[in-house]
Amino acid sequence: MAVAVVAATDAAIQEAGRRLAAGDLVAFPTETVYGLGADATSDAAVARLFDAKGRPRFNPLIIHVANPPAAAALVVLDGLAERLATAFWPGPLTLVGQRTPDCPVSYLACAGLATIAVRVPAHPVARALIRAAARPIAGPSANRSGRLSATRPEHVAADFDDRVALVLDGGPTPLGLESTVVEVVGGRATILRPGALTEEALMAVAGPLERDEGTEGHPRSPGRLASHYAPERPLRMNATSLLPGEAGLAFGQAPAPSFADAPNLSVREDLVEAAANLFAMLRALDQGPATGIAVAPVPEEGLGRAINDRLRRAAEPKGLC
Repeated sequence: MAVAVVAATDAAIQEAGRRLAAGDLVAFPTETVYGLGADATSDAAVARLFDAKGRPRFNPLIIHVANPPAAAALVVLDGLAERLATAFWPGPLTLVGQRTPDCPVSYLACAGLATIAVRVPAHPVARALIRAAARPIAGPSANRSGRLSATRPEHVAADFDDRVALVLDGGPTPLGLESTVVEVVGGRATILRPGALTEEALMAVAGPLERDEGTEGHPRSPGRLASHYAPERPLRMNATSLLPGEAGLAFGQAPAPSFADAPNLSVREDLVEAAANLFAMLRALDQGPATGIAVAPVPEEGLGRAINDRLRRAAEPKGLC
């Protein structure tokens, strides 16, 4: 049975809040991608979320809260973390730090770690839902684990059945890439996952950054597994021509005549536009007749770093994700 998709009216948001409080799963829009929400304080609800996504339980979840004081009840924020929170919350920044002694979030949501990943979303529907549920919401991307993230309600509906109580339809998400994940320890900020908040913006507040984008047996952040954000068809990045059977995805000027009729992430080479289009365009190509997807080069700067991070993980051989 298909999942119900409903317009994100005030009444629907209140109903979604009641369903979350009762232990059900609800998908909702954020400014980054759609999230699949569960009561973060309930072991049973979080377990249901892992099962619905097919997500390995060693992969921690991001916890969404309504405001910085609510975040401070869950995660220890030192001076640098507080400056980052002041600068970028609400918004596409996830901070990773030590759990507070009285943190009520399920250890399952944190994959058993002593740290926790927390963010304050900017999307009005997400913020209203957190208020309606009156509890922190565990909210990984609303897609089957390892697959392309959902940036439209129909993407969520395509991935899930009635194990998800409902999808709040807030239209396409404006940013189209997941949040940037930053761990702050000892006054040093480390990027664990590049995302919709650029390194340049972070450096303006935090100064020099460390970077740790590798994969681990027990990751400290979502989105760090080698094979992730992946279409069903094999993906090839930095392509300058198409191989037989491939569909192209261009960026800016087509690198070869074979890309001339391909969808374009951004004809004007706008990385913000490209980020917003990435997952939707990959999903559309993945549903077509091509046997593979070839993506033209995207510059490794600004949001291009996050776009290329997603493409590198999509291009990896399919494995545990």
